[in-house]
Order: sequence, then structure tokens, then C-alpha cells
Amino acid sequence: MDDRHAWEQPGAFEVAPGVHRIPLPLPGDALHAVNVYAISDGDQVVMIDGGWAMSQSTELMRAGLAQIGYELSDVREFLVTHLHRDHYTQAVAVRRITGSEVSVGEGERATLTAIHNLTTHPDIARLTEAGASDVAAEMVSWTVSHAIPDRTDWEDPDHWLTNGVDLALQTRTLRVIATPGHTRGHVVFHDRQANALFAGDHVLPHITPSIGVELLRPSSPLRDYLTSLELVRGLPDAQLLPAHGPVTGSVHARIDELLTHHQNRLQTIADAVDAGADTGYAVARAIGWTRRGRKLDELDLFNQVLAINETVAHLIVLVERGWLVRTVLDGVAHFARS
Repeated sequence: MDDRHAWEQPGAFEVAPGVHRIPLPLPGDALHAVNVYAISDGDQVVMIDGGWAMSQSTELMRAGLAQIGYELSDVREFLVTHLHRDHYTQAVAVRRITGSEVSVGEGERATLTAIHNLTTHPDIARLTEAGASDVAAEMVSWTVSHAIPDRTDWEDPDHWLTNGVDLALQTRTLRVIATPGHTRGHVVFHDRQANALFAGDHVLPHITPSIGVELLRPSSPLRDYLTSLELVRGLPDAQLLPAHGPVTGSVHARIDELLTHHQNRLQTIADAVDAGADTGYAVARAIGWTRRGRKLDELDLFNQVLAINETVAHLIVLVERGWLVRTVLDGVAHFARS
């Protein structure tokens, strides 16, 4: 295994005094793993994120905690960065076993309600508006063949976290910072004294976080994300403790790379519109995806949907910045130079 994937190996790895990274499995995803962090807090432990609810993951969490002298029942609370399945659901599942508490940013409240009330996936309408009627039809077929998912692990949290609040643990204080973009209610946890940022999916070391992957997407998720990057860039630099990938030494350095990436991506998308691509779908098919520059048609359905939605998010920012104009004809959004 090359060094790029070494972080995925199971275990408990000390990344700062009293803080251990525990990678847990992420099924059916190229990332393979999600990091949760165990913060030693006296005779108990506080977890940052929970992982994906499944028996294998719970046992690996149990084993990782045992390596550092704790049991699963010693977990007092899960502080969850956002509502995605690989972060939230196991926190809820473990709560049913041990009685530990679960906290998540208050910006996720509406999304959790939407999860419980889901009947038709909103991406079908979004894809249609992007001009991707064939992809929308595939998604309709997918939703017909997949029953409404079990919502057992989408129970309400014990606490909704407010932006800017300080969480006083026995061993440290964590500040909750709202960082909308990846999801509308995403938060990070800043340990200023330890010079560390538990970044969730807001800042990742190897990949560009996806934007607005949620049922209730805001009007401009990329604008929100870029604003959140600038917000965190204004904090003192810190060790990056990400949800996916290895721990790195500088949040600032990675944010600078992400800001440059999105600026370049905006230019690439504007150039595609200049070349004649006038819908989100047409632009997504005209540009490359992943580090290998793959074509949209080479991606699976899930990643095609992500790619088209991300393209539309960039197009909206270009409209907001006055580079493009948007018109809707027969339910499809078209873009052109202003």
C-alpha cells in the first residue's frame, strides 16, 4: 500500500496529546475510510464524529478505544461535524447501546427534518433543470429499485450546537465554528490551545470537498463554502485533523490550495460556456473530473450527480459575480456570457 492510503489502516493513532485518530470503514467509496477522533477527557472520552452505522465499524471503534484504555461505554458524547451518513449515523447507533449524547450544528436541523419526510429525491428536479434529463431518468429508476432507507439512525441529536459557542471539556475547550458549504449546517471544532482544527469535511488534505450534498440545498452552496474557507483562513493556523486523509501541519496551506482550485475551476467553466456549453449538464460533460481528467460519462451515477450539481454551483457563482447570465427555458437553466 502506498503512503497515500496508509491513513486508512485501522487502529488508534495519537495525533496530539490526548487526541487519537481512529479510521473506520467507508463502504462503497473510493475514500475507503472516515476518521473519527477520540479526545481523552479524564475517565471518559469525547468523540469527534461517529462513523457509518454498521457492526464492523462499531467493533473497530471499540477496538480503537481499547488501545487507548477506554471502552465504548466510556464515550460521553459525540460532537458531529455534519449529518452525512458516515459522520452521524454510528453516533446515534452507539447512543442506543451506551446512552452517550450526540450533538450537531443547528444548521442541520432542517435537513434532518427533510430526511424523515423524504418521498421524492430533490436531485431529480435539479438534474432536470440542469438539462440532464437522461441522468434524472436513471436516478428515478434507482429510487424505484431502492426502498426508502431505514431512518432509525437518523434520530434527533441531544443538542443542537450554536455557532461560536465554547464547549468546555475537562481537558480543553473547543469552539464551534459554523462552516456551511459542504452541507448547510457543517461545523468545525477549533482547539485553540492545542493549535488544532477538527475539520470534518470542510478542509480535506487530498481531495476537494463536495459542495451542497444534501436534501435542502441553499441557493449558492459554493459561495457559502468559499466564505467559510476565508473565515477559517482568518483563524490562527492550526494542525489539520480531517475526516478523510492524513493529519497535516497547516490548515492555511490547504485552504490556499482549495481557494486556488475553485478559482481555476470557475475559469474552466466560464471557458466551457464560451465554447458553447450552455447548461449545467453540457458544461459538466465538457470538462474533466478527478485528478485523471475523466469524462462525465465514465463516472458512476452517484458521481455523475455530484459532478453536475457541483458544476451548477460554480455556474451560480459566476452569475453572482457578473460573469454569466442565467435564463430558464422550458424548465432548463441556460447560461451565457453577460
